[in-house]
Amino acid sequence: MWEQITVNESRKNHVMTDSHPNALCFGDELPAGGSPCLVHVEAQGITIAFTVGGKQQQAEAVPFSSVTVSAGGLDHDQLVLQWMGPTGQRTLYLKNPDVIRTFRQAAPDQLTMPLERVAGQVRHVRRRHRMVWSIVGGSLLALVLGLWFGSDLLVELAADRIPIEWEQKLGESAYRDFLAQHESVNDGPTVNAITEMTQRLARHAPNNPYTFEVTVVKSDVVNAFALPGGYIVVFTGLMKKATSAEEVAGVLAHELNHVLQRHGLERIVKQLGFVAVVSIVLGNSPGLGGVMKQLGVELMTLKFGRAQETEADLTGLQLLHRAKIDPNGMITFFERLAEKDGSRVEWLSTHPMSSARADRLKAQLAEIPKQDPEPFTFEWTKIQASLG
Repeated sequence: MWEQITVNESRKNHVMTDSHPNALCFGDELPAGGSPCLVHVEAQGITIAFTVGGKQQQAEAVPFSSVTVSAGGLDHDQLVLQWMGPTGQRTLYLKNPDVIRTFRQAAPDQLTMPLERVAGQVRHVRRRHRMVWSIVGGSLLALVLGLWFGSDLLVELAADRIPIEWEQKLGESAYRDFLAQHESVNDGPTVNAITEMTQRLARHAPNNPYTFEVTVVKSDVVNAFALPGGYIVVFTGLMKKATSAEEVAGVLAHELNHVLQRHGLERIVKQLGFVAVVSIVLGNSPGLGGVMKQLGVELMTLKFGRAQETEADLTGLQLLHRAKIDPNGMITFFERLAEKDGSRVEWLSTHPMSSARADRLKAQLAEIPKQDPEPFTFEWTKIQASLG
């Protein structure tokens, strides 16, 4: 609005004859909040008419020679005129674009330089405003992206605030519901072997707050899974597929570390959503007990993320080493599973490829000091024979 332009005659006449206030005037005898007024731009200056009680008062003439100009207003989009009136200092705020344009066109040469300085000031302030808003917008975008990509950290913080007792109740509920619908192996050589492996691993888990409970379930599925709170299920299909006790112990070490790292609980918290996560982080965890209990059934279908699977692999390998169980069993098991991966592409899967997992474990094992493993007290061939 500050650029020099040509104002057509009809617009000029509109500005001159408009009867509605188009400016705000301040002065010693005027209200503290300013007095609305009607400004006309004339050839020699401006005339200002105040409206009192709905009636327009006699106009006051102010010559250009008495006026100083500056920029003002919250957005620096107003032209501020100042002069000494009969009763003291007067300040006039012009916001109407047509009045400002007309004033610039009619102003004498002596006001040209001040008006240009005002225009330059306005452009500078507006550039600064744009820069500030760009920084604010960029910061907000960075914050949103940071929260999005850093959500796993928030989830971990939220999970850390949930007591172990809550986690155990949640996992136990889903665990009992699952076992009620499946046939379990409750005693015999298979149970004894799994118990020995679990106890040996648990003894060497540092700062372990859990009492692990592992159940063997009759199924041809080659799998095992862990629930929050220390509950683990091993399918007989996995034990039949394994060629050694060390391979099964490797899978158990992996599942135990899902529990120890609280991966299952983190997946639940992530499903609850960002608001619930923030609520937990801020300390409002008691109100989430009912919501989390409703998710108990969904625990059976939760899948761990690739980062969680990798973490369970590497910490499981370290646990095997501390328990003096040959870590190569975990590696050979993944290598044989890799034969079933076929042409599946790793980045299309939520879990790492078995071959990639085996390679990562080999690299990790190479950095661990070598030691002589201690054998189990049972013979694996007899365990598999008992499975039929």
